[in-house]
Amino acid sequence: MSEAAIAKKAEIVTNVAQQLSAAESVVFVDYRGLTVDEDTRLRKQLRDENVEMHVIKNSILSRAAKEAGLDGLEDVFVGPTAVAFSNEDVIAPAKIIDEFSQEAKSLEIKGGVIENRVATLDEVQALAKLPDRDGLLSMLLSVLQAPVRNVAYGLNAVIEKNEEDAA
Repeated sequence: MSEAAIAKKAEIVTNVAQQLSAAESVVFVDYRGLTVDEDTRLRKQLRDENVEMHVIKNSILSRAAKEAGLDGLEDVFVGPTAVAFSNEDVIAPAKIIDEFSQEAKSLEIKGGVIENRVATLDEVQALAKLPDRDGLLSMLLSVLQAPVRNVAYGLNAVIEKNEEDAA
């Protein structure tokens, strides 16, 4: 192999390692058996949530994972591997791929990386079951509003009682 080719591959490994390190979450999938239509629909759903998906050689992924300090992914990098990177939403790639795999049975989650920590298949699937970012924000808002709402109900009850006593 020429020095130029070796340098190009080293640059690719470095870029992938940077993507692995910078991502909030990464999901590795086996995409064998997906039709072109299914692949197109999956990629569109991922793109809509600002998730990038690339097919990357296992040898490059292995070297990039080592460079990024991620150990324990050797079993994941077997067979065809597509990688979904999200720099914004931790839950989005796992959720979209998990839901899509219910329809496209040939799509299989292999593992992942969550906030620079190697995640098992079970952890990625558990992450997929969580509400998305908007759902979590809605739940948080509801929890924050509850005390104020309860005070308002209490004050309203006191006002009504005082009006009844005055009448």
